[in-house]
Amino acid sequence: MQVTETAAAGLKREYRVVVPATDLEAKVNERLDDLKGRVQLKGFRPGKVPVAHLKRLYGKSAMAEVIEAAVREANTKIVNDGGFKLATEPKVVLPTEEGAVEEVITGKSDLAYTVEMEIVPPITLADFKSLKLERQVAPVEDSEVDQALQTLADQNRPFGAKTDANAGAAEKGDRVIISFQGSLAGQPFEGGSGEDVPVVLGSGQFIPGFEDHLIGIKAGESRTFDVEFPDNYQSPALAGKEVTFAVTAKAVEAPSPVSVDDEFAKTLGLESLTKLREALTERTEREHAAASRQKIKRALLDQLDERHKFEPPPSLVDEEFNNVWSSIENDLKQQGRTFTDEGTTEEKARAEYRGIAERRVRLGLVIAEIGEKNNIKVTDEQLSQAVVSQARMVPGQEQRVWEYYRNNPGALAGLRAPLFEDKVVDFLLELADVTEKQVSREELFKDEDVGN
Repeated sequence: MQVTETAAAGLKREYRVVVPATDLEAKVNERLDDLKGRVQLKGFRPGKVPVAHLKRLYGKSAMAEVIEAAVREANTKIVNDGGFKLATEPKVVLPTEEGAVEEVITGKSDLAYTVEMEIVPPITLADFKSLKLERQVAPVEDSEVDQALQTLADQNRPFGAKTDANAGAAEKGDRVIISFQGSLAGQPFEGGSGEDVPVVLGSGQFIPGFEDHLIGIKAGESRTFDVEFPDNYQSPALAGKEVTFAVTAKAVEAPSPVSVDDEFAKTLGLESLTKLREALTERTEREHAAASRQKIKRALLDQLDERHKFEPPPSLVDEEFNNVWSSIENDLKQQGRTFTDEGTTEEKARAEYRGIAERRVRLGLVIAEIGEKNNIKVTDEQLSQAVVSQARMVPGQEQRVWEYYRNNPGALAGLRAPLFEDKVVDFLLELADVTEKQVSREELFKDEDVGN
């Protein structure tokens, strides 16, 4: 086997590989000789089939297997000899001349091909003990628990038939049970109708203006009115369009007061109000911890990005950018918006998201390098636990979730990646100089990327 480097530019490499026909023929004969002792053909005793006869029957398929193995062997040799890490799978370019491949398969010509590779650049890792990070923490205040408790009470507030001095006319805060039919330019549209739909007036459940038209409506009353869908509505066919709704109120119900006490807690499956407050406190603590974690992780990734500047493999950047850009275009299309509406141009947006793609690829390679150098792995048990968590999110469909991940290696890899990243983050936080800073809930959640 002869390997010659023919091109090297940046992270791209190209090699010319030649495997003599005599080497291929020898490998084919070895395979056929091995096959001779196992194959059973009519008219021949086991182990007595002539190799020449086997070659007539299986020669081409054996040669194809030998060629495939030779290509793998050559590619492995190139990578090992060069000490490379590949960014993508090697691209093998076979001869394009008419009959060239057939000449190789029939043993009349050497196997000569070109292989193109893109490699990962060497990454020099920073001194992680020099990282300085701040972990924001916010204690859970009683007022937060009170607010969460009140929200829970409002969500579980009972409604009853309205029989007040307004003769049952709907007011803000009342619940109206409606049937409705929407039409655009006189024609019904998909998703524009419903039967026995409960609407709490003022909740913003429907598009702006819809609930306002139901103020004062009574049970049995019908109304027809026009409203306009928002410009950024998810369906482009309806975004910014004026439609007509014909609505009939089946019932008008007023909210009843809720006593937040032990009995209320029992309706939620807890034995007392004290236990309910404890559960809400624990939930809020988890929310705080998640927000704190997200903030320090982002700060850590920012420092990793600052300390590891290198050219990421272009093909990986292209792939990441294409995925991001496709999502951006789909979002704009669904909202019926343009880059001008977003206060930018397509050219500027492309440059911005190209930079984001480069950062993601670079950080991904750095995290992978840290994991490899420090033997950080996701265990099978941890991966199974992650699948269990996914299955629990869809009660009644657990078996389908298990089968989905079992039959989709790509999906399983997608589940493994964030687990691996979090393990690397934990490893780095143990090494870094981390100080805690107590902040308010508002300060902890003010960054919109963290959530609220």
